[in-house]
Amino acid sequence: MAVERFLDTNIFIRYFTKDDPVKAARCFELIQRLKRGEERATTSESVLAEVVYVLSSKRHYGLPRDVIRKHLGPVIELRGLRLSSKTLYLRALELYVAHEIDFEDALTATHVELQGLKAVLSYDRGFDEIVGDAREEP
Repeated sequence: MAVERFLDTNIFIRYFTKDDPVKAARCFELIQRLKRGEERATTSESVLAEVVYVLSSKRHYGLPRDVIRKHLGPVIELRGLRLSSKTLYLRALELYVAHEIDFEDALTATHVELQGLKAVLSYDRGFDEIVGDAREEP
C-alpha cells in the first residue's frame, strides 16, 4: 500500500484538542486507520513543528510540553504514518520537554546529535545546555 496522502497541521490539532467535535471524530477515525495500518499517510518536519507551536502557544491552547509529547509521540509512532526519521522526531520531543528551548531548536540539536556533527553554528546560546561546547559562532 503506497502513501497516498499528506497530513496537514490542522488534522493533528483537531485530533488532539477535539475543539470541533465533528472534525475531531473524523480525524480520530483517520488516526485509527493509520494505527491499524489500514491506511498510509505522511507529513513533514515543518508540520510537526507547527503542531508543537500551536499546541504550546498561549494564544492558542497553551498545553505544557510534557502533555504535547504525550499526545504527539504515539502519533509519530503510528504504523501507517510514514516519516523520514521517527527516531529524530521522538528524540526532539525529549529534548523539547527536558530543556527550555523551542521545538525547532530541539530538532536542530537532534539533527546535530544523530548525524554525529562536530558543531552547530549559531549565536543562539540556548543550544549551550544541549550541545555544550559543540555550539560555535562563526
